[in-house]
Amino acid sequence: MDVLVFVTEQWLLVSILLGLIFFYVFTEKQKGGKTISSHELTRLVNDGEAVILDVRETKEFNAGHIVDALNIPFNTMEKRIVELDKHEGKTIVVVDKMGQHAGAVGKQLAQRGFSVNRLSGGMMDWQGQNLPVVKK
Repeated sequence: MDVLVFVTEQWLLVSILLGLIFFYVFTEKQKGGKTISSHELTRLVNDGEAVILDVRETKEFNAGHIVDALNIPFNTMEKRIVELDKHEGKTIVVVDKMGQHAGAVGKQLAQRGFSVNRLSGGMMDWQGQNLPVVKK
């Protein structure tokens, strides 16, 4: 009950706090790269403007991945990030299972100067739309 009284009496402070929280979450999310749809990803790759980086574990990657995707698992990214230097100038599109690691990897790549996007919904959404995958 005291919380309700505080919120009604200090509505301006509570509004400012909520606004700051929203702003923080929004800006942190943007640092990992813009989210793009599967159709946008297909266009970028077909135009030669993007490279797909799949950050799932190798076993998941081998079970089904997007054609020509590079696989650097999330837990090895720091050691293997230099492998992406040869793709400088292209947009790196980060793909994971459902979006849980793409933001962190995107942020890491953006700090190194890469142009980064993230696939909306990850591989779950890609496969849910019955888009093609390659299996090893």
